[in-house]
Amino acid sequence: MSDHGQKLGNPAVVGLAGFGVTTLLLQLHNLGLAGTGVVFCAALMFGGLAQMIAGYLEFKVGNNFGFSAFVSYGAFWLGLGTIWLIADLQHAGVSWIGGHLKVSGHDIGIFLVGYTVYTVIMFIGSLRVHKAMAFTFFTLLIGFIGLDIVFLSGDKSVLTITAIDLLLCAGGALYMMAGIIYNDLAGRTILPMGKPILK
Repeated sequence: MSDHGQKLGNPAVVGLAGFGVTTLLLQLHNLGLAGTGVVFCAALMFGGLAQMIAGYLEFKVGNNFGFSAFVSYGAFWLGLGTIWLIADLQHAGVSWIGGHLKVSGHDIGIFLVGYTVYTVIMFIGSLRVHKAMAFTFFTLLIGFIGLDIVFLSGDKSVLTITAIDLLLCAGGALYMMAGIIYNDLAGRTILPMGKPILK
């Protein structure tokens, strides 16, 4: 509720949608079912910009967990999109800032490791939210570990199972988004989230 008693929208419905849809599209790409162009655009606009806006609105309602998650993962998608852009220009022979901005598969792996560490912290926090959130962060953590292996070792043998895991993660985020909307519209629980694992 606002200071004037007016009901406010829940920014999580946008943040979860941005995260879930962009994660879904990237995994379809990893499975060979979608090109990079649509993933790049979704990463900038939906996973990045829209999710970050949702995060800053979570700040206004006092939700530290949502604030941190949506802004940080929004920044992830913006960062990843920028990395792809630099790599694409590099491949085309175009150099940035005197040729000092270069990207390798190992570099992307290090970027992913940073987010793996962050996701460990958020997974522990998710155990105090509800089971749907814990499931989403658990599958996200497993997915990051799988991607770390792919990019740091160059071994793509785990990419398919990692993509399937992250499809489940995307499903968890979209389930929570749908639950917030449907439960609010019905005035009762249509899609349950489950109780927190830790209290």
